[in-house]
Amino acid sequence: MDRTRFFVRVAAIYALIGAFMGSHMAGGGGLQLSAIHAHILVVGWLSLFAFGVYYRVFSIPKDSKLATAHVWTSFFGVFGLTVGMWLYYTQPLPGLNTFNTIFFIVGGTVLLVAFVLFAIMTFVHGRQISENV
Repeated sequence: MDRTRFFVRVAAIYALIGAFMGSHMAGGGGLQLSAIHAHILVVGWLSLFAFGVYYRVFSIPKDSKLATAHVWTSFFGVFGLTVGMWLYYTQPLPGLNTFNTIFFIVGGTVLLVAFVLFAIMTFVHGRQISENV
């Protein structure tokens, strides 16, 4: 899997969602979803894009289990946090309060693990600048 391409493409999807939400909030004059909008843009678009750039700049071995764990915890963590936030704050389906809270917490925790893995990776693989730069 090309980690850079994966991260940049997923980041582009989050950028579109975040921009659409911002446009919708501006047009409707309501800021109720501003926290969700901000998290979609910061962790969904900005962080995933930055991770993609990191993988392009540094030569991370293709078989790195640390990098593989980072990619998937980032992907599922961003999804879990942002969707969990939306479920928690909007409560679209009545009676699922506990599920929504757990979804939100688990998503945020998985994303936190992704950031810890990224920090570790910068020390383990961070010395290897790519030939592509």
